[in-house]
Amino acid sequence: MMKILKTPLKDLLVIKNVKFNDSRGYFRELLLEKKLKKKFKFNVVSMSKKNVIRGLHFQIKKPQGKFISVIKGKIVDVAVDLRKNSKTFGKHFKIILSDKNCTSIYIPEGFAHGFGGLEKENVVVYSCTNYRFKKGERGIKWNDKNLKIKWNISKPIISSKDKQNKSFKDF
Repeated sequence: MMKILKTPLKDLLVIKNVKFNDSRGYFRELLLEKKLKKKFKFNVVSMSKKNVIRGLHFQIKKPQGKFISVIKGKIVDVAVDLRKNSKTFGKHFKIILSDKNCTSIYIPEGFAHGFGGLEKENVVVYSCTNYRFKKGERGIKWNDKNLKIKWNISKPIISSKDKQNKSFKDF
């Protein structure tokens, strides 16, 4: 049974799922739209190696709420509140998501999102409330000094695109 937990950041939710194991393997529910009261239009999957950090990504046009689940491996997942009128503007929330802990996160529109791979192979499923709009995509530096995110990844692997991300102040 899915359990939805609130976080210190308004509308950012942690979802605890149950995995049913038997001699064949397991069965796990990922997402129940009616429980979250959101519609998800777009689903994608990514695979990242250990020490890969993706992000921090957000959309300025056609923003997306994102439901993030790990189906193989383990990641440190980070969401940063970019809603200028929010009491928690500029604050971040960090959580470990894995195939073993059956934990997912719902990140509402108005947040930047990123994650770091903690195992050899990390397969992440994203369900998004809006379609991808490449021209509206932006990024903030994963290691921005003002955000003070502790990734606990000693030798991060960053894409050339993410190396070009702006500072939080420039956002």
